[in-house]
Amino acid sequence: MTESFRRSGEYPQGDNQQPAYPQQHASSPVNPEWPPPPAYEPVAPVAVEPGTTVWPGSGQGGSGGEGHGGGFAGYPGAPEPAAASTAVLMAEPVPATEAPAAAPKKRAKGPLALLAAVAIVAAAIGGGTAYGIQELTSKDTTSSSTSTTVVPTAKKGTIAGVAQAVSPSIVEINATSNAGSSTGSGVIITTSGEIITNNHVISGASSIKVQLSNGKSYTAKVVGTDSKKDLALIKLENAPSGLKTATLGNSDGVQVGDDVVAIGSPEGLTGTVTSGIVSALDRDVTVSTDESQSQDQQSQGGSGQWPFEFGGQEFNGDTGSSTTTYKALQTDASLNPGNSGGALIDMNGNIIGINSAMYSAASDSSSSSSSAGSVGLGFAIPINTVKSDLASLRAGGSDS
Repeated sequence: MTESFRRSGEYPQGDNQQPAYPQQHASSPVNPEWPPPPAYEPVAPVAVEPGTTVWPGSGQGGSGGEGHGGGFAGYPGAPEPAAASTAVLMAEPVPATEAPAAAPKKRAKGPLALLAAVAIVAAAIGGGTAYGIQELTSKDTTSSSTSTTVVPTAKKGTIAGVAQAVSPSIVEINATSNAGSSTGSGVIITTSGEIITNNHVISGASSIKVQLSNGKSYTAKVVGTDSKKDLALIKLENAPSGLKTATLGNSDGVQVGDDVVAIGSPEGLTGTVTSGIVSALDRDVTVSTDESQSQDQQSQGGSGQWPFEFGGQEFNGDTGSSTTTYKALQTDASLNPGNSGGALIDMNGNIIGINSAMYSAASDSSSSSSSAGSVGLGFAIPINTVKSDLASLRAGGSDS
């Protein structure tokens, strides 16, 4: 031993130093080699996690394990550790078979949870959008004009499917005036009985009768006309319930070569279906705005040979001095007198145009009757032109 002890059991502290421990009086002999027991009960250890034991201190100052007598922090009788210090004793490792289960992961909270939710929603929307694009660009949809599919899935992309889906929305129109009567076609656009047609079909008429695809007839009145676009809006009086309305497409998406179907009442043959392709876009077609032209047509027995100009030439007679020009879709689908005001339809069943002008060899005096009929040169007013004009037509039109 390099240090000596006094008989009282105190550590030597110098001449003026106080004892490191209070003097103890034991009833049993004390080995001078042992430090005296503390005057307080040792604090019990606290287990904080497997393999580690903490001996809490009072937070009071002390010399720790480096004081006299070689005491250890946390050992009974030793000075307490310095403030905010903690003595740690490492226990024996726990066998792998007895290792506690890992604590469950906590759910993300706050901004992290919000970001995760947004990511999930975005992924779902993205997937739905991709599926929608795939459906729109599928090979059996031959028209690129719209995203709405009216045709039943089993007959998608077929003429029969288009005819089945759209024919109930196409009507025959008979207009009568003092000069006679004429026949045209129209498209039902609302369940209340609104029908879009050509202005030249009903211009000057004193009465209008509409025959539905089921053969039932109703009277109609003129709501509004626009002779500059050759459009008119009429409405059934006492319209029946359950009218089948047409779906108006997007003519801006039409491309040359798209398959199309035309439905109308040529020569009074209600619900006649023909087909073809879009031959050209934005053709300048000039038609008459003179009401007397319509009366002349009616006086001729409703031949439906509405005069128009195209490419600097007149067809079907004289257009007169009062004319208007609009951009039209050109089609080779067979159109004949009576198709005016009827529908030009894409292969999804959407209306992309209102048939308005067609050339017939019968109008040429040099042609024989055997050559009469469609020659594959027809024109339709783009449906986007119609849609942009609907509000005006409902208010009476530009001619009111």
